[in-house]
Amino acid sequence: MMEILKFNDLEKGGFAGLKERQFVTDRRVFKHARKQTFDGLGNFVYLADANFKAKGETGMHPHREIDVISVMVDGRISHEGSLEHGKGLSAGYTQVQRGGGEGFAHNEINPDNQENHMIQLWVLPDEAGEPAGYKVYQPQVGKLQHIYGGSKKQNATFYSRTSIAVANLKAGQTVQHTGEALVFLSKGEGIFNNQKIKARTAIKTTDGVDFIADKDAQLIVVYLTK
Repeated sequence: MMEILKFNDLEKGGFAGLKERQFVTDRRVFKHARKQTFDGLGNFVYLADANFKAKGETGMHPHREIDVISVMVDGRISHEGSLEHGKGLSAGYTQVQRGGGEGFAHNEINPDNQENHMIQLWVLPDEAGEPAGYKVYQPQVGKLQHIYGGSKKQNATFYSRTSIAVANLKAGQTVQHTGEALVFLSKGEGIFNNQKIKARTAIKTTDGVDFIADKDAQLIVVYLTK
């Protein structure tokens, strides 16, 4: 089974220095979510596709007991806040901030004179009271790169039974994944489970993932850790 949600299916929104469309607003958290948006998977509850205006920024704001994942599609972000102030991201990079019981505050800024493109995802913690934390991942082109979730016995990614992986692909490269997933094609186009899809498309599938990029692409895959 496969459900598809496209960019033009959604209402325009935004705040501060950015415009966005929200693909996932899980009704466990967003009681008044618009009907056409998807619910999440596991503890994944939110996905927004955002363009920051030239020199635009979110403004400093707090998060607590939520994990905030920012995936850069195009352009750059300058990061300010209580965790790793002064970091920067460019296209393909992923930033993960764990709120935990401590919480954090941040402001994400477009330093350039043209729009950028960033995807933000939120995941609820499996356990309350974790320490706040920050990780950043350089893109590994051509593979499905695990950037969130997994066992407590490792520290390459933050612990969660909900996992997120990002694939930055060149034309002709492929991604496969078995089982239920919520997938977002943030850039490019290709063939997904024998169906042509274009950038800014979300897919809920129970039949796994079989994707081949027709041009340079970025694919985000959310799934449950076994």
